[in-house]
Amino acid sequence: MSSVVTEADKAYEAEESKNAPGPDQPMADRVNNRSLRPNSETFRQFMTTGWDNAEPAVEPLESSKYIGKRLEALGKRFPGERIVIPAGQPKVRNNDCDYAFRPDTAFAYYTGLGCDYEAGAVLVLNPLDPDSEEAKAGKTHTPELFVAPRADNSTADYYRDTHYGEYWVGPRAGLRELKAMTGIETHDIATLEDAISKDVGAEAGAVQLRVVRTTDPSITQMVERVREANGFGDPDANTKADEALAEFGSEQRMVKDQYEIGEIRKAVEATKHGFDRMLTHLPRVIGRPRSERMLEGAFNSVAREEGNAVGYDTIIASGKHAPILHWMRNTGVVGDGELLLVDAGVEVDSLYTADITRTFPVNGKFTPLQRKLYQAVLDSQQAGFEAAQPGATYSDIHHACMRVIAERLHEWGILKVPVEESLSPQGQQHRRWLACGVAHHLGLDVHDCAQARYESYQGAKITPGMIFTIEPGLYFAANDLLLPPELRGIGIRIEDDVLMTEHGPEWISAGIPKQIDEVETWLAERASARED
Repeated sequence: MSSVVTEADKAYEAEESKNAPGPDQPMADRVNNRSLRPNSETFRQFMTTGWDNAEPAVEPLESSKYIGKRLEALGKRFPGERIVIPAGQPKVRNNDCDYAFRPDTAFAYYTGLGCDYEAGAVLVLNPLDPDSEEAKAGKTHTPELFVAPRADNSTADYYRDTHYGEYWVGPRAGLRELKAMTGIETHDIATLEDAISKDVGAEAGAVQLRVVRTTDPSITQMVERVREANGFGDPDANTKADEALAEFGSEQRMVKDQYEIGEIRKAVEATKHGFDRMLTHLPRVIGRPRSERMLEGAFNSVAREEGNAVGYDTIIASGKHAPILHWMRNTGVVGDGELLLVDAGVEVDSLYTADITRTFPVNGKFTPLQRKLYQAVLDSQQAGFEAAQPGATYSDIHHACMRVIAERLHEWGILKVPVEESLSPQGQQHRRWLACGVAHHLGLDVHDCAQARYESYQGAKITPGMIFTIEPGLYFAANDLLLPPELRGIGIRIEDDVLMTEHGPEWISAGIPKQIDEVETWLAERASARED
């Protein structure tokens, strides 16, 4: 390879040096090699001409049919106030590399946007003038979406901006596209602060602000500047106002509409495909180093092919790793004769996720001991399902599952105190082997609605439209000296997704085998299947 430096090379480097980051700029900017780009006027003109710019038609998203009602409910909860909901920014993984962007859950819910369309975007709900015709008709707010315009090949940012430039990131949705997709009026993000500031004040009739404050620090700082300049300088009061917004957003998501239910069904179906592919790989990875990760890769490949990503880090836990509730290193060896616990879910493009756990005998057949333990967990889950009726609470599910676990542990001689003593608030000894909860809401977040108040979540009645998991387990740690040696290092969890209907609960994930004989048949079928 030639190392000769030509006069043209020297001239190019001299031109580039004029635009190179200086010593006073942040270190991340100074060492970012992507800043070293051609910058001449000739190059700019060359790069912004000669392209085929035919734009395809943009269709409304299916979700756009549902967000009007969501926004209406939000506006009615906070009449007269301006609500600011950022999508968030990409998170740095290392140096100049970001994690894949995923919008904030509240933003996704209230705009209907999934995937990674809108990093940096902000949804604003503007209060209507009480004397306007729309307000008199019962409307409270007008939504507006603030986004960065497209940096397409008609702009210099096309090749200069690594965040939005389409030379770097590919075609993206801009103002025109996002308006068509969502039905929400869309504006340039550069006008956001002026829009947020309009008519804000502490006097009667003036506008107050609320923001989803944990999503994008730069937007939260902008809102705080506007608040302080207009008589709202108490940080504690502002934080409480914003927390009330976050609580309401979580609570509103508890009851799913038909679109959301359909998306979670898609996520469950894709998750079944992921389990299928993983079980096809299982026989050939037994005993191999880091074989847990081999199975993780098989599942995660389906998540990327059929959805946006995994809904949470996949747990592949064999043998002594299975009792570790959040084992996500997946560095272990899948051992013959062990139980394999897999907790995984596909997140579809709309960002709704499934959450499924299955426990498998690695060699295809449960031993008598494994059968006994597995059946106890299965019976516990069924008790929770039967307790989950309209009007019941999460606590009812919890207590039904825990009673079965406590009874079996006592029957086996592991729980040394009477069952009722252990189930009492003063006891809880059985929780040594099942310390976590056994049910949670499911939706855009795997642990959905988590910012809701206790009385709206654990203490509230389950109503039709709610989707949740039921996931009891037994976790016998390898170093637990209160267990007989043959039980140490065994972990079992069975988790399914449930839709509450007017007629009672429905197993959304009924198509994913979990009965003992069905699991063994499933393993045998996948072992003989061809590669997916």
